[in-house]
Amino acid sequence: MAHLITAPGPRRRHTRERLRVLGFLSPWLIGFTVFFGYPLIATVYFSFMRYNQIRPPSFVGLRNWRYVFTQMPLFGPALWNTLWLVVVMVSLRVIFGLGTGLLITKVKTGAGFFRTAFYLPYLAPPVAATVAFVFLLNPGTGPVNGALAALGVSGPDWFNDPHWAKPSLVLLSLWGIGDLMVVFLAALLDVPKEQYEAAKLDGAGAFATFRYVTWPAITPVVMFAVVTGVVQTMQYYTQALVAGKLASGVGLGPGSTVQPGYPDHSTLTVTQLVYSLGFHNFNTGAACVLSLVLFAIAMAAASLLMRGRAGLLGAED
Repeated sequence: MAHLITAPGPRRRHTRERLRVLGFLSPWLIGFTVFFGYPLIATVYFSFMRYNQIRPPSFVGLRNWRYVFTQMPLFGPALWNTLWLVVVMVSLRVIFGLGTGLLITKVKTGAGFFRTAFYLPYLAPPVAATVAFVFLLNPGTGPVNGALAALGVSGPDWFNDPHWAKPSLVLLSLWGIGDLMVVFLAALLDVPKEQYEAAKLDGAGAFATFRYVTWPAITPVVMFAVVTGVVQTMQYYTQALVAGKLASGVGLGPGSTVQPGYPDHSTLTVTQLVYSLGFHNFNTGAACVLSLVLFAIAMAAASLLMRGRAGLLGAED
């Protein structure tokens, strides 16, 4: 009889432990549900609806999906531009960020000054930084082309040339490399000095030391930089839109409108197309389809990069 009375005790303790864990997790669970779960479900729902944000949505099946993949003329260029920026911009930012961090670790005096100098451009607001870059790279009055002309070199049209517009955006991103520089610098300074000393005693050169000592130690940080860079660049919007507006001669004031992607849709990204469809054309269904496509590509790329066989983390089989 006593055994039957005391038996529920462990169950109650187990239940209280579960409730305590749920209590600690509740802020994250609420935030995940409100800011990720519900928007994702709503996006999937509206992708099958005709909805202009005024009238109630009506079910249209796969019509929005067929429109995006077979009838939308700008979907192909926008997707190509986005993927181009992901591959080129993320790769160069990681290389330049790591290179800058390596150089600063070799500086004997004034390392603090160089850290500050490289990090300050990252603090500039995206719109202000883009405005400054468009001014610097102005083909007619910009100081960059003026300096090239003084050297006898004919400068390109930069943001006004479809072939140079995306490389100009990459230059802008490299100018603000301070965030990655700080991350890589912290990882490089965390590598045990004993390993460098052992490599030096073994007669390893600079390349061998980097390959067998530095690189294995900072590989998780490189993976973090690549994955976050891919996800952020998939959402690239502000700099491309502002650069296109200014280069086309349209101001940034209220009421100013321009077809995104100037010049010749070379800077059009999928996020710009989502905004244009959803808030200019009020085609919420097609905008939701584009958002889901972008989400699926970003998740697939992140999953591939996080796998050990992708080479970013040496998987131990």
